[in-house]
Amino acid sequence: MIRDIMFYFLIFLIYSIFGWLVEVVSIYINSKKIVNRGFLIGPYCPIYGSAALILILFFKDYFNNPLVLFMIVVFIASVIEYSTSYVMEKLFKARWWDYSEKSFNVNGRICLSISLLFGFLGVFIIYIINPLVMFLLNLIHPIVIIILGSILMAIFILDVVVSFNVISKISTATTNIKKDYTEEISKKVKEFISVKSKLINRMINRLVKAFPNVKR
Repeated sequence: MIRDIMFYFLIFLIYSIFGWLVEVVSIYINSKKIVNRGFLIGPYCPIYGSAALILILFFKDYFNNPLVLFMIVVFIASVIEYSTSYVMEKLFKARWWDYSEKSFNVNGRICLSISLLFGFLGVFIIYIINPLVMFLLNLIHPIVIIILGSILMAIFILDVVVSFNVISKISTATTNIKKDYTEEISKKVKEFISVKSKLINRMINRLVKAFPNVKR
């Protein structure tokens, strides 16, 4: 049971990282900038991991029908993307993406062209990438899966908590933003963490000076 949970968490994590890479590369090709396209500090886009996991767990029966699978991916990706955009905007008063300038968009949260791209990407993942991912994961000993999954899950949860806390603190500066604000948020997060790191270093240095016999 625990092995299965960690096994599927690793699948979720793999595709979350894969999605982050896809987003970063696509932005870099268009703007020649490297931007963290995720809500989290780490290199994850959980939307991709969630969609992939839902497909793998609940839609295996459709894997032999590419057209139906394509339509399922488009639907799932659209629902997850719209819901995520809505919730995050309500929480943080900012948008991580905006499709208002694209044709056939719904409130700027989803659009036809991107949903279709997700469909093609999902089919590519299921038929090309996922068989290799499943094969490699099944080669790993169950104990290693449990240990590795537990460590990475702890790191992921910590990232979620820290990211939520940091962005909550800077969200007052993003009130009523109605555009893709990802790059600005990434900069503010880096600045916030940098300031906190400097404060921590100052505290450590102050303690060292106050207690010179204490070793770091």
